[in-house]
Amino acid sequence: MYRVLAERYPDARAELDFTDAYQLLVATVLSAQTTDVRVNGVTPTLFARFPDAAALAGADRTEVETIIQPTGFFRAKTDSLLRLAAALVERYDGEVPGRLKDLVTLPGVGRKTANVVLGNAFDVPGITVDTHFGRLARRFGWTAEEDPVKVEHAVGGLFPRKEWTQLSHVVIFHGRRTCHARTPACGACPVARLCPSYGIGETDPARAEKLLRTGPRP
Repeated sequence: MYRVLAERYPDARAELDFTDAYQLLVATVLSAQTTDVRVNGVTPTLFARFPDAAALAGADRTEVETIIQPTGFFRAKTDSLLRLAAALVERYDGEVPGRLKDLVTLPGVGRKTANVVLGNAFDVPGITVDTHFGRLARRFGWTAEEDPVKVEHAVGGLFPRKEWTQLSHVVIFHGRRTCHARTPACGACPVARLCPSYGIGETDPARAEKLLRTGPRP
C-alpha cells in the first residue's frame, strides 16, 4: 500500500513553510486546531518580525497575538510560543535541540510536533501521528490502536525506520486529498483493492473523483 501511495504522491512533503528548525517548530505549534494554509499565511510576518528564539522570547504579547490571530486560539498559542522561545533561550542557547527526549520537554511540544521537527529539519526518522495518519492507519488495518503513541509504535514496527518520515508525508497527503474523514473517495483510491475499509466511502468512480482534493484544506 505504501509503495502505491508513494507513486501517487511523489511530491509528498511537510506542507508548512519553513527554512530552519526554529521556523518549523513554531509553525508546527501554530498548526494545532487549524490548517497549514492558514499557518503559512501568518508565518512570513511572524518570522520577519521575530527571526529567532531570542527575538520571540522578548516579543510583545499583543503584537504576537495580532499576527497569529487568523490561526485561531491565538491567545493560548501566543502563550505557548513565548514560553517555548524562553525555554529554548534558557536551556539551549536559542537553538532547537535535535533529540526527541529534549524536544518533548519544551512547552507545547509533544511527540507529534517533535517527530515533525526531527524528520524534516534534522533528517531523524520519525512517524507523525496526526488525525489523518491515525485515521488511515486504522482504516488500512495497520493497527487498531487509538492512542497516538501506540499507533506510532505499532506502525513503526511494520516499516523500516528510514522510511518513517516519508511514510508520514505520504499517508497524510492521502488523508487530506482522498481518504477524507467523512466521505472517503473509495472509487478513486489507488489502494482500493488492498484496503480492508473499501466501501465506507463513495465507490462510484465518477462521484468519487469529484471528492478528490488537489491540495491541503484552506
